[in-house]
Amino acid sequence: MTKSGENFVIALDGGSGTGKSTTAKIVAKTLGITYLDTGAMYRAVTLVALDAGLPAEDGPAMDQLLENLTLGFDAENHILINGVSRESEIRGMKVSSNVSIYCALPSVRAAMTKQQREIGKRQSCILDGRDIGTVVFPDAKYKFFMVTDLNVRAERRYKELLEKGEKVTYEEVLANLAERDRLDSSRANAPLKKADDAIEIDTTHISIQQQVQKILDYVGVVA
Repeated sequence: MTKSGENFVIALDGGSGTGKSTTAKIVAKTLGITYLDTGAMYRAVTLVALDAGLPAEDGPAMDQLLENLTLGFDAENHILINGVSRESEIRGMKVSSNVSIYCALPSVRAAMTKQQREIGKRQSCILDGRDIGTVVFPDAKYKFFMVTDLNVRAERRYKELLEKGEKVTYEEVLANLAERDRLDSSRANAPLKKADDAIEIDTTHISIQQQVQKILDYVGVVA
C-alpha cells in the first residue's frame, strides 16, 4: 500500500552485505512501490566490461560501451542486459571483485544516475546503494543508512555464495568486503557516505523483518 496521493523516494544506503537489497525489496512490496536495484545496474556494467576485456582506465571504450548498453528489469526484478537476463552472472565473485573499480568511473555513475532519476520522477520507488541519499536523490523524502559488523556481513555473504555453488573461502569473502569498503569510501566521485539527514540502522543483531519494520515505522506504515 502506498501513502495516498504521494509520490516519494526512499533512499537506502550502506556497505555491501548490510541487507540493503533484501530489505528494500520487502519494503517495496509492502508499500506497493517500485524497487530499483541500483547495485544490479553497476554490476551489469562491470560484467559487460569484463566480458569485453575493457580495463576501467580505457575511457573512450567505456563511453562507447555505455552508449550501446540498455539495462532493464524483468517481472521478477532480475537485471536485463540488452534484453537478456544475466542475474546469476552479476552476483558472482568475478564481478564482486571488480565492481567497485568500474562503478567509481564518473562516466558510469553519470549514466546510471541519469537512468535512476528518470525512473524516480515517474513513480514512487525505493533505491539502495552507496550514494542514493547524497548524490542520486539528495532531496529524497526518506533516507536511511545501514551499518553492520564486517564479520557478520562476511558470514552472510559467504553462505549466500556457497548456496549458489561458488567455490570461495570465508577469508576471501572477508577480504573482498573490506577492500570494497575501502574503495567505496575513499573514491573521489560519489563515495559511500551517510547523508547528514539519514537515519542510521545497525543491522548486526536484528532480523531482516526487524530492519523492514524500522523503515516502515519511519515512513508511517505498519506491516
